[in-house]
Parts: sequence; C-alpha cells; structure tokens
Amino acid sequence: MKHQNENRDYKTWFITGASRGFGRVWADAALKRGDKVAVTARRLGSIADFKEKYSENVLTLELDVTNPDQVKAAVEQAHAYFGRLDIVLNNAGYSLVGTIEEANADDVRAMYDTNIFGTLSVIQAALPLLRAQGGGHILGISSGLGQVTLPVIGYYCSSKWAFEAIHESLAKEVEPFGIKVTIIEPGAYATEFGSQESLKFAAGMDIYTDFKARFFERLKTSERGDPEATPDAIFKIVDSEHPPLRLFLGSHNLPWIRAAYAERLATWEEWEPVSNAAQGKSK
Repeated sequence: MKHQNENRDYKTWFITGASRGFGRVWADAALKRGDKVAVTARRLGSIADFKEKYSENVLTLELDVTNPDQVKAAVEQAHAYFGRLDIVLNNAGYSLVGTIEEANADDVRAMYDTNIFGTLSVIQAALPLLRAQGGGHILGISSGLGQVTLPVIGYYCSSKWAFEAIHESLAKEVEPFGIKVTIIEPGAYATEFGSQESLKFAAGMDIYTDFKARFFERLKTSERGDPEATPDAIFKIVDSEHPPLRLFLGSHNLPWIRAAYAERLATWEEWEPVSNAAQGKSK
C-alpha cells in the first residue's frame, strides 16, 4: 500500500538496525519531528513499539541484512509504502572482539557479512529506486575507528576502513544522479553497542589475557557521549543542500585523528627519499 500524504515537507527514511543504539534514537527523533520512517531489525518484536506509537507514519519490517533477497524486498516495500525514500541509513553492524591471532576466518567473514555485505545489499537495492525518483541521500554509519585503529577490535576497525572506502567511491559514482552520500563517524557513546547483542567474542588465547584485561580497563574509564544529543547533527546533515562526505559525532575524534595523521605524514616525509628512489627512471 502506498502511503498517501500531499504535504511533502517531511522526509522518508529507511533505517537498518533500529532496535537499539543510534538506529533507535534517530528513528524515534525523525518520527517525532514529523518524518516517515521504515524501521528494520532482525526481530520484529524489538521494534513493535514504533508502530504502536507512530501508527501509519512508521513501517516496521523484519530484516536480516545478510539475506540479500530479504533486503531487496524490504527496501522495495518501504519505497512502495511511502512513495519514495529520501534517506537510506545503514546502521546495522556489530564488533568482533579478539586479537588478530585469536579470531578465525569464520568469525571475520560473519562480521563482514553484516558490516560490509549487508550494507552493500541495502545500497544496491536502493540505488535504482533513488535514481528513478531523481535523488536521495545515503548515510553510512561508520566510526572514528574508520580512520584509526585499536588493538583487540582490529577486525572491526578493518570493516570500517572498508566501509569508508566503499562509501567514498560510491559518492563520486552517484553524484551525477543527484544522490548524496555521507559517512557518519561517531566516537565513543553510551549506547548498547557494547552489549552482548552487539559484540561477538573470538576464542581467547592465554598469552593475550593480560593484554586484553588492560585494554578493557582503559575502555571503562573513557568518556562517552550522550546518544540523545546526536539527532540534531543528523538532521543538519540530511537537511543540508550540500552535506559533507564525512561527519564526526562527538568532540574526541578530531584531536585523536589529527594527531594520527600528523604522525603518518611525518613518517611518510621522513622516508620520502627511499620512496622516491623506488620510482626509478620514468618510462
């Protein structure tokens, strides 16, 4: 059923991973401001309260992003219900906890199936619809860890580096069709992302026990932002005529990443003579 409303002052959203964390916060905030939202989650019961609260302004869909056929059907159903999709927000994802040596290939593949291939399924399902309607905005929820890394969650960091590269290329490819792309890079926030539902643990090795204990102890003392303070930033992005390719959420990412890039540049410059010598003679 196509949702009918002659007033087009509102925006329509498709949000994955809306059962908790940023996905739930932003879906609720968008609905409160009068937008229409297709909220999706692996378990329909986890988002049933949206329907009770917002009635026809929300469409609740069960969605496992690792199932491409289900993704395509959900995106098309949301588009048909609302008549268009203005914002496609990829939020579904989780972190794999384990050192590079500890995690096995199956653990890593499973995480990539959600964090990368699930995201790709949503993007590829949405693009024909966005092109046909003359535009739209794809929001990819990355992390400050898409720019720098931490130990123990290195594979999660790697998924976000891949996520960033994909969206940066995508932005150039779809710009001619009037489609915008923004990568959202949150810092540490007090969401459910650190819960058992959002983390999977690789089998541990005794040699890393002390190292990981110290790592988690440091994490416990890190300052975390308030998720409820973030919707205004997201709305500024989606309401902007010229949104940026990237946006940090929180005040800690920029100083951290500024220092990391300064160190990288210093290293590259120190080794520039070696790099240049490897060029050889032009042919």
